[in-house]
Amino acid sequence: MEQDPDELRGALARLASGVVVVCGRAAQGYRGLTATSFTGVALDPPLVLVCLDALTATRDAIVDGGAFTASMLERRQEFLAERFAGRAPLVDPSWREVPHDLSRRGLPVVRGCIAWLECAVEDVHEAGDHEIVIGRVEATGRGPGDPLLLWDREFWGLA
Repeated sequence: MEQDPDELRGALARLASGVVVVCGRAAQGYRGLTATSFTGVALDPPLVLVCLDALTATRDAIVDGGAFTASMLERRQEFLAERFAGRAPLVDPSWREVPHDLSRRGLPVVRGCIAWLECAVEDVHEAGDHEIVIGRVEATGRGPGDPLLLWDREFWGLA
């Protein structure tokens, strides 16, 4: 029996997730997107995974560039989550309008995020219309605040 995509989307939306902006570098500048399919995989070696639509420019920047940053957004950064999800106003490849610092590899880290990771691409697995990108964590940082969460297609903070 074929699963209805809208029903599946609705069921998966019931799982609360942290909101992360992942970023890579392409020849034309930085590419980033909002991801909620992001999780730790192992501590030894330190690995994380992010699921990316196989047809996005961000996927190409991350996989072809071999590295990415993941900025875990603070609850007041909903506007950035919306922008990196492709809603207007779109983010310029220079990231001029996005408050950020650069990682050791020169990739953007969203300023004010509650935590960030800098990763080297370790492996990529095809998974339907997405790819699972495994990253080896090379650097981390933490900041104050509470996480921005996505639940049932709306943003939330901790109560």
